[in-house]
Amino acid sequence: MTVAIERTLPVRRFAFDWSKPVFISLVLVLGGLVLLPLFWLAYYSVLAKDGSLSLENFRALVTDPTLRKPYAIAMGMALATGALSCLIATPLAWLTARTDLPGRGVVRAFVTASFVTPPFLGAIAWEILAAPNSGILNEIYRWAFGLEQYEYLFDIYTFEGLVFALSCYTFPYVFTLVANALDRVPTDLEEASAMLGGGVWTTLRKVTLPLVLPAMLAGGLVAILQALTMFGTPAILALPAGFHVITTKIWSLFQYPPKPGLAAASALPLLLITVFLIWAQAKIIGRRGYTTVGGKSGAARITPLGRYRWAAVAFVTVVLSITVIMPYLALLKTAVTRTVSEPLTWSSFTLHHVNFVLFEFSATRLALQNTLVLGVMTATAGTAIALLVSYLVARRSVAGASLLGYLATAPVAIPGIVLGVGLFLSYSSPPFMLYGTIWILFIAFLTIEMPAGYQQLSSAFKSIHPELEEASRILGATRMMALRQITAPLLRTSVVATWCFVFIGTIRELSATILLTTAETKLVSVIIYDLNESGDLGAISVLGLLLLGVSFAIVLLANRLPVLGGRRITALR
Repeated sequence: MTVAIERTLPVRRFAFDWSKPVFISLVLVLGGLVLLPLFWLAYYSVLAKDGSLSLENFRALVTDPTLRKPYAIAMGMALATGALSCLIATPLAWLTARTDLPGRGVVRAFVTASFVTPPFLGAIAWEILAAPNSGILNEIYRWAFGLEQYEYLFDIYTFEGLVFALSCYTFPYVFTLVANALDRVPTDLEEASAMLGGGVWTTLRKVTLPLVLPAMLAGGLVAILQALTMFGTPAILALPAGFHVITTKIWSLFQYPPKPGLAAASALPLLLITVFLIWAQAKIIGRRGYTTVGGKSGAARITPLGRYRWAAVAFVTVVLSITVIMPYLALLKTAVTRTVSEPLTWSSFTLHHVNFVLFEFSATRLALQNTLVLGVMTATAGTAIALLVSYLVARRSVAGASLLGYLATAPVAIPGIVLGVGLFLSYSSPPFMLYGTIWILFIAFLTIEMPAGYQQLSSAFKSIHPELEEASRILGATRMMALRQITAPLLRTSVVATWCFVFIGTIRELSATILLTTAETKLVSVIIYDLNESGDLGAISVLGLLLLGVSFAIVLLANRLPVLGGRRITALR
């Protein structure tokens, strides 16, 4: 019997195991992506004008009011954005997850649309809607009440307008976390409250909300972090209003004459604040004090809205209108009329902007080509690296594999503008002269998107039992062969979803990109920003709709692509 088994099992006793070489290569790659820009950032921050080491840049950061004020404004802006995002998202999540609100699936789809929309494009859409002189809403207001041209109702170029525009595209983070938490709240506690005489609002206030409060706080911290580190929206709305936040101030330090040392010193406190916010969010999410212990929770307890149904519908309609419907319609209207203030009629309808962008504007083709090439390159390389890292960490196949997980997650703590400064300092001089090429953008995008790719595939690996891999190993396969032949095919759904997620994140990135592009490496996001500087809102609208079309096509493909025997990807929903 033993002889027969040995003849049927093709044991490969001397097969070379690539696990350790792959591990070492990944440590070098991820270490280079994360540590090299941080090293040069720290080095330039203590480099004086005469080339000596000095703390003069940090002294300037403390004593110069033009540097202190942007930090103060940025912190106020971020805190206000986090609070407003929670006020918008928490009731919306409850209405969607736990009530009989009509069209709950449509609400989730619209929130996804808000999430996919690049925030800088949303800011431009609100420029079109609420600019004091030419905004569509102000034009309607003046027409309705017969007012003069200088009178207006809305002004998006204010601190309040900036917070509003930021909240429109950060509230989905809070919504997602709160909605998921509501889905997990055991109904036993709510039913017990009802049995003891607690009404709908009493149960909501004393039982449901305390259980989801940690998720709301964690989502608020994510919104604060997103607002604090964002460049595009403040650059579009704050600079015309005459004030800087810290991200736009760092960008301005690279304008002529450039001050890289001061920019590096200004970026480091932002890095430390980001690390603290991520730590705080992890502590809140990781708490166990609010978890419940008990039996089966059952299906979600749906609260009938009764007479409040239409008030709830009105609230949801307003939220979706200001975050998705009105901005999208504003972009569409501007794309097919000659001026923003011109009403859309058959006589004013024109394809002039479409023709200009697609056939006359020389930068369009190069920007589209660069954007799509970098999107495909980053998504492919990022997904492959994340797959290998997730496998080695999940299976602990190499001593020290957990180090890869830390390196793959570390870039989430590096704001885009900070990474852009670090990469500029790292690759703008020999021996690694990459500035002015697409390779420096590739490195930036790969670094920024690595945490998202790793987290998605790491979660997917936890659902795959290692028994099949162990059987493959018994039959002589190496770890890398088992990953390629057994595990990777089982993860096709997650791999494709991760690829799509990284691709979308790449084509909408602006914070790091703005410091790293040149005339030959412009991307669609940078072209949109440049056109906004010249006030060509019609061309911007066409390019913005094109970018949205590509993003939604990828999301649709990800959700429609049949893999794993007909299963569809739902990770991006």
